[in-house]
Amino acid sequence: MHVYRPGSGELVRREEPVPEPQRGEVLVRVRATSLNYRDLLILDGAHFTNGPGGLIPLSDAAGEVAAVGEGVTRFAAGDRVVNAFHSNWIAGRLPATLAGYGNAQDGWLTEYRAVSEHALVALPDSLTYEQGATLPCAAVTAWTSLAGVRPGDVVLTLGTGGVSLFALQLAKALGARVVATTSSPEKAAKLSALGADTVLDYRATPEWGKAVLDATGGRGADRIVEVGGPGTFAQSLVAAGTHHAEIALVGFVGAEGPPVEFMDLFRSGATVRKIWVGSREDTEDLVRQLAARPIEPVVDSVFAFDDAPAAVERFRSRENFGKVVITTA
Repeated sequence: MHVYRPGSGELVRREEPVPEPQRGEVLVRVRATSLNYRDLLILDGAHFTNGPGGLIPLSDAAGEVAAVGEGVTRFAAGDRVVNAFHSNWIAGRLPATLAGYGNAQDGWLTEYRAVSEHALVALPDSLTYEQGATLPCAAVTAWTSLAGVRPGDVVLTLGTGGVSLFALQLAKALGARVVATTSSPEKAAKLSALGADTVLDYRATPEWGKAVLDATGGRGADRIVEVGGPGTFAQSLVAAGTHHAEIALVGFVGAEGPPVEFMDLFRSGATVRKIWVGSREDTEDLVRQLAARPIEPVVDSVFAFDDAPAAVERFRSRENFGKVVITTA
């Protein structure tokens, strides 16, 4: 089989033996995988690692079961599957230790991968492999960020990354009103087409937190999917108003910004909840939601396995709108 591993600052394609599924394991014939921001950090050496070097990158994939090991009961050969982002977080509280794909164990930029049967979720026929490969990180993160959102709530999304686009689509499916930010007129039009009720240009309006208050009659957002981190958190606090909103703290893709004032946090009454993607149960819940209220994952581009390095560069450019997918079929 063919795999990619990092080497000398670039992805190196190698040929390796197809793994044999051990007891309790499933051998997945990978059909598609997708890129996330964390994958760039890992490839660039800017993400924490707790495993050996040279690991196969990428955390998300969809494929079909090629073979099963002894004792496997959850899947059979031919089943369509998608991986859970955390291979050992089934449900409940976050485990004390995690082994992330790409930084602690081999990831999914490979033609075959053997994993525990408990690290997989059934992929419904309504989703293609390319669409399924977009779910484990970005979609599940968006889904857990929106936990408890009710019809009529105001959800604020920041930018046009994978989590933010899924949060927009899922929030609309839940009956929420969505305020989105971007700096591009072209992307603003696409956000509106996806259902955003209000789109704010954060470059033209640096005090966009106040603009969110104005757009909601002074109420502010009920849920903020905060992906920017230091560069956006201060404005997110303003956008929260004073009615005890919840800020789902997802990531730190934004640049450095002004320090957070304690009194702003105090006045907002906001609850800050750290999001660590989600468990396998969360992934299963998301899949059930998509079966009941389908949305079409936004895919920017699809690259062949041979062109995986070009896919990484497309994602690195940040010019993409939607997920960058690599197929192995």
